Amino acid sequence: MEALKTFAYHLTYNEDDADDLVQETYLKAHKFLENYHSGTNAKAWLFKILKNAYINEFRRKRRQPKRVDFENAVNFLEDQENSIPKIQDSVEAFYISELGDEVTLALNSLPQEFQEVIFLCDVEGFSYEEIAEITSLPIGTVRSRLFRARNALKEKLKSYAQHFGYEDKRGKKQIERKDTSNPNP
Repeated sequence: MEALKTFAYHLTYNEDDADDLVQETYLKAHKFLENYHSGTNAKAWLFKILKNAYINEFRRKRRQPKRVDFENAVNFLEDQENSIPKIQDSVEAFYISELGDEVTLALNSLPQEFQEVIFLCDVEGFSYEEIAEITSLPIGTVRSRLFRARNALKEKLKSYAQHFGYEDKRGKKQIERKDTSNPNP
């Protein structure tokens, strides 16, 4: 359930919306339990339901005009001015405790489709096949996006890594010592 909530938050960036999405996922999974094939990856099945529910909700909201309650907006702004921001979300806490600010900023600067595959692969540990199923993408597209996302992160974090003493040794030729005792190498 925590993994679903984390993924839902990653999609919505709103804790309440993420909770609603997880609840809807479980309701749909229960309703369509006969569609689950025993022996397959239940976690991937739930992630697929969640992703589809998010897409459906996104499309529904996009068709509706935006509404703003003036009183709520004024109250919100007043509350923001009078309070110190507190970290209340487990996802935010994970990123802050496990990743430096630079890594979090680099991840957040990636396009949404890159963030999604990085999250599913590198945080949740899904296989390429499972990610393809969850996102309804061809496996080649998943691999391509992961490759491009990781390269983009590598470039964005290059100076950060060098600051901590990491060095990219790929692409540098290594000189091999030749054995001079054997005339036929």
